[in-house]
Amino acid sequence: MANLLTGLRLLLAVPAALAFAQPEFMSAPLLLALMILAIATDFLDGIVAGRRGTASPRGQLFDHTSDFLFVTSGLAGAAIAGRVTAALPILIVVAFSQYVLDSYLLHREKRLRMSFLGRWNGIFYFVPLVLIAVSRFDFGAGVVEGLSTLIVGLSYLLLFTTVASIVDRAVAPRRARAMSDSPSRYGIT
Repeated sequence: MANLLTGLRLLLAVPAALAFAQPEFMSAPLLLALMILAIATDFLDGIVAGRRGTASPRGQLFDHTSDFLFVTSGLAGAAIAGRVTAALPILIVVAFSQYVLDSYLLHREKRLRMSFLGRWNGIFYFVPLVLIAVSRFDFGAGVVEGLSTLIVGLSYLLLFTTVASIVDRAVAPRRARAMSDSPSRYGIT
């Protein structure tokens, strides 16, 4: 059941990308409903897997990959429409690739190794998409302009935090190595 919820979100990635790239592709209410459904499936799939005892490293990879594909596709569509900086979906690809490679190859883990900043970025990548969906409603020029400014500002903030997450993950092994090589400052080794 959890994988069905995750799979549904994955199926929504292409229509979302088209809707964000070409506003006439989908009505504002339908786009907002699509976003609510994507977020609901993201929220519920982990809960369902936990309650049914079906949570697994493969399920986690499927969930995170679906999230990645959904938000990256949507943000790429939004970049095509000029709503967010085009660098954001590109950097998300870099960050997600680093996340997977770091987890499985560098640390030889059997599951993904989440970072604090990466986790919050993954959640907040949905926010500009929701704001774009909301901005498509007829609220009047002032509200739409305000939302557009917020969306652009948020996309640049996410660009900054994504770069910070990439750098943090890149230096973490060196930091860990330095900590293990130096004697404890408390005299305990």
